[in-house]
Amino acid sequence: MARHKGRGMASINYPIGMNLGGDPSQALIHSNPDGKFTVALSAIDLGQGMKQVTRQVAAETLGVPVEDVYVDTADSDTGPHDMGSFASRGTHRMGNAVIAAAREARGVLLEAAAEELEVNAADLVTDGRGNIHVRGAHSRSITVKATAQAAQFKQGKTIAGRGIFLIPLSAVDPETGEMNPNTAFAHACLVADVEVDDETGEVTLLNVMSAYELGRVINPRMVEQQLVGGAWMGHSHVLFETPEPYYPNPDHGPRDFNEYLMPGPGDIAPYSASVLERPAPDGPFGGKGPGEMCANPVLPAVANAVFNAVGVRVDELPITPEKVLRGIRANGGARPQARRGG
Repeated sequence: MARHKGRGMASINYPIGMNLGGDPSQALIHSNPDGKFTVALSAIDLGQGMKQVTRQVAAETLGVPVEDVYVDTADSDTGPHDMGSFASRGTHRMGNAVIAAAREARGVLLEAAAEELEVNAADLVTDGRGNIHVRGAHSRSITVKATAQAAQFKQGKTIAGRGIFLIPLSAVDPETGEMNPNTAFAHACLVADVEVDDETGEVTLLNVMSAYELGRVINPRMVEQQLVGGAWMGHSHVLFETPEPYYPNPDHGPRDFNEYLMPGPGDIAPYSASVLERPAPDGPFGGKGPGEMCANPVLPAVANAVFNAVGVRVDELPITPEKVLRGIRANGGARPQARRGG
């Protein structure tokens, strides 16, 4: 019996969204009489932080405090059209739609303030704290709240905006048929260290190190949480989770989540991630977002690490002890490979 350590690496580039008819997202924004803004979206926050990111994007574009923006995703029947929450498209597609809607609403907001201050709207600036000033004369100002009330009850204006974002059609090479339906890609590289027991076939994940290129990070803490959660999810996919039984008889399969195998807190390996920021030219403030890419590189990296440790290639997930043992026996024993790095 011996325990063999191995290291595996995987790198990926992941397209943001899917160009299905332009992959459009729409957003609506309107102000309330208290000077706060409501953003209406039909895409759903699945826990990835989409509501918080679009809230920040809207506040930055409007020039108001982030706490004065509320994002509503309650009803896709009455909200603006959206393709949905999938394909890591939330930050890029919805963020751009929100920017377009917020710009239009901001224009109406400044026009209403200009009417109250008797100046040109082009001479007005917002301070991000709920105030609108005349450029170069900060003593001449009006609050966003007072402007919203004046617009609604005095001027008869609706401070609102509509926005849509869609990907332009890709040109097709008439000779080869080559095209590029995506305008933004995220990138990742991940290294996994494992230990494999050649008597039991058990694989233990020891350490995970990764680097991600995500465009501009709009909310660093949420990105960190998504990367850590994605690594845990990838760990679960590659070594634990399956609806299939380990034996031919389906009676041995999991019947409920009490029997569905997943890692617990004691199984999770130390994890470190570095984030590289290269703003996307067509992203909202340069953002792209991590999305599904958080979990993807864990799977091939662990598979490569198992091969490095004992010389067994497992090409069907999860990598169970039974599969590892079969491979070791087929090879006539463990065959550790040369290891690179520390």
